[in-house]
Amino acid sequence: MSGIVQGVGFRFFAHRIADRLGVGGYVKNLRDGGVEVYAIGSGEQLRAMRGELERGPRAASVSSVAEEDAPVIRKYADAFLIEHDW
Repeated sequence: MSGIVQGVGFRFFAHRIADRLGVGGYVKNLRDGGVEVYAIGSGEQLRAMRGELERGPRAASVSSVAEEDAPVIRKYADAFLIEHDW
């Protein structure tokens, strides 16, 4: 995701939405100012998650969302984590 998505509570917002929807995966800030979300769930869960993420928290302004298929990483299947890579 890009736009105003860092410094606005976006990771915590994504975590709350994933917990509510029962989605596994992670969210993390990227060095380029974007946010990456890796989500594991049913098609319905993932569509609902995307809709919430496109809206974002109140202080965010999401300008674009890129989506791609990815293999399931088992360690994220049962929980949604806030990752801190850098």
